Amino acid sequence: MSKSKRFNPSKSNPSFFPESLRKRLSDDLQLQGMADRTVKAYVRAVRQLAEFLKRSPEEVCDDHIREYFLHLKNDRRFANGSLRVSLAGIRFFYRNTCRREFPSLDLLRLQSINALPEVITIKQVHQIVDATTTLRMRTYFWTVYSLGLRLNEGLHLQVGDIDAARGLVHIHRGKGAKDRYITLPTSTLLMLREYWGDSPQQAVVVSSRWP
Repeated sequence: MSKSKRFNPSKSNPSFFPESLRKRLSDDLQLQGMADRTVKAYVRAVRQLAEFLKRSPEEVCDDHIREYFLHLKNDRRFANGSLRVSLAGIRFFYRNTCRREFPSLDLLRLQSINALPEVITIKQVHQIVDATTTLRMRTYFWTVYSLGLRLNEGLHLQVGDIDAARGLVHIHRGKGAKDRYITLPTSTLLMLREYWGDSPQQAVVVSSRWP
């Protein structure tokens, strides 16, 4: 194989990854129900492969795959997370869009770091909530904590998503663009009612106008 090439994003050449092939990959990913961010990441992974090799992805052989990933690991020193995205995108492209098998795509093994996430105690949670200076902030943090929401989900939670009668909260398009229902704790409902007053005057549960 030829000596490793240095990939320069500023010299991208769209002709190496034909638009028709790019669209077919994008369509295949959407049919698989992939999120928009995943579609863009996988298309980018294949585009970067083509630009590094200076050839269409359809003209790639297994030796090219080996060369590229050795380049990412040894020359560009990609972190495992970035390597994993590149591998997943390229593997999907060849197995689903091009219907080709390359042994090197199964050869690459990425070490996983199984570190446990840091978990704060209930006492620490109450200390954080009590340290807030406004009812709005206190309501937001308690809602996010008690419902197990991601920060962005808490900001986009709508008043209409709260079903007090059934004790449920409807989360729209969470992780993986999936909807889910969460049990509404009584303590959270009481705090929301205190924040709203007699009736909510806004569409979102907690206003995102940060102080």
